Amino acid sequence: MDELSEGCWDAGPDRSGQGAKPLVFVAAAALVDVDGRVLIAKRPAGKSMAGLWEFPGGKVLDGETPEAALIRELMEELGIDTRESCLAPIGFASHDYDDFHLVMPLYACRVWKGRAQAREHDELAWVRPQKLSDYPMPPADAPLIALLCDLL
Repeated sequence: MDELSEGCWDAGPDRSGQGAKPLVFVAAAALVDVDGRVLIAKRPAGKSMAGLWEFPGGKVLDGETPEAALIRELMEELGIDTRESCLAPIGFASHDYDDFHLVMPLYACRVWKGRAQAREHDELAWVRPQKLSDYPMPPADAPLIALLCDLL
């Protein structure tokens, strides 16, 4: 493995930890209904990236697993209840924002109790995976669309 692809080697700055930004760890869900649609939520006014559509979820608190954080966030944001056994990890995003670096595992969830309600978002939408790119999303969420199209 001594040879490196020039495209890979010259792809960007070395990020060996010098001047590192805070690492923000969040967990997100691709809630999938019986028709194969995915739930996305519109970020409310007053929050960063307001008006963009995202996969529901939120920050992982100290001492919390990503699954526990996601179960808590889904109840807080949407009023739905699910269990760790209903969450299947399907991918993740790693994105460098201006002020922090975000790492976000994405879980597929097909089983939950309750009806999703927009408690902390302006709006919810059930969208076919192939139509997700029609909705403006934060830079970390957008690359996950291709993954969902392939899996669903």
